[in-house]
Amino acid sequence: MTQEVTERVEALLPTLRERAQEAEDLRRIPEESMKALQETGFFRLLQPKQWGGHAADPVVFYDSVRRIASACGSTGWVAGIIGVHNWHLALFDQQAQQDVWDEDTDVRISSSYAPMGAGQAVDGGYIVRGSWAWSSGSDHATWAVLGGPVIKNGKPVDFGSFLIPRSDYRIDDVWNVVGLRGTGSNTVVVEDVFVPTHRFLSFRAMSEGRAPGIEQNPDPVYKMPWGTIHPTTISTPIVGMGYGAYEAHVEHQGKRVRAAYAGENAKDDPFAKVRVAEAASDIDAAWRQLSGNVADEYALLLAGEEVPFDLRVRARRDQVRATGRVIASIDKLFESSGATALANGTPLQRFWRDAHAGRVHAANDPERAYVMYGTHEFGLPVTDAMV
Repeated sequence: MTQEVTERVEALLPTLRERAQEAEDLRRIPEESMKALQETGFFRLLQPKQWGGHAADPVVFYDSVRRIASACGSTGWVAGIIGVHNWHLALFDQQAQQDVWDEDTDVRISSSYAPMGAGQAVDGGYIVRGSWAWSSGSDHATWAVLGGPVIKNGKPVDFGSFLIPRSDYRIDDVWNVVGLRGTGSNTVVVEDVFVPTHRFLSFRAMSEGRAPGIEQNPDPVYKMPWGTIHPTTISTPIVGMGYGAYEAHVEHQGKRVRAAYAGENAKDDPFAKVRVAEAASDIDAAWRQLSGNVADEYALLLAGEEVPFDLRVRARRDQVRATGRVIASIDKLFESSGATALANGTPLQRFWRDAHAGRVHAANDPERAYVMYGTHEFGLPVTDAMV
């Protein structure tokens, strides 16, 4: 079944490529693209089997995200983020899953995990208030998972995600940016909304393997570390943009005549060939490490084993390294493409802007991940929760 999904996704890529400029102009993914992705079955890849999903190998999911982003960076970004939320919801209490999927298993969920609000503990749940920026694809979602602390007696006692229906929040249209313009990453505003206890999921419980949803959804994919799943969701579309930029550059250079060099064809320049080889190698290396670590973790879970901390910190190390490698490769290609690549509407400049916009996400901060890895290598305790 998952092979059929990936084949349908592959067949959709030319259409998404043609709509890339439309997504940028709209500042959101065209509804037709979201509907087409839904019809491929892509959003069901990480959805639990009890709700009509595939509980698939996460590498299959990420490979599809990579391919979508190679056609349109914004579409790949939104597809990955909304798609991974079905994995996240699978870890919530069964009642929360029923709240969302009981009547419609095609429901889409957006998110903003940064603590831009909080939940005040009350009888039976929480009173949530806050303003969460950067909720990618929020226009296409009818639920949101929003990160923040639980406050009790004036002090934070837990940290996690509050699951809230569209009727209980508003979206402020503020996404006017230079890159990933098509993601519609607007602000979700919640004003004193009651959220029942079953619609909160602690990150601590997730990291310790105590998420309540695992009881009903025992497939190995739901035991993957959050510190691998979330950051990989952020890096994978950037890797896809690297592949898209590479293809756009090679096509562009194949047709380009360099007037400043007496009409030389760019494809005959030996230095251009060196740059292409270096960029291709680094983009491939980024994907091999990123997907390889996910595959190693998943293989252990399939065998009934746990994912060791050594592998988890390695996955974080290579995840930020993948982003860095791809950004550097896109820069190399863009800088050698000439002034014609600067024109509005050309794919190379769009991939360049989109990739740099994705780089500023907190999950892509290299120093934090590298310090975490080095700390562990020296036998010191790692306190960062995103691993």
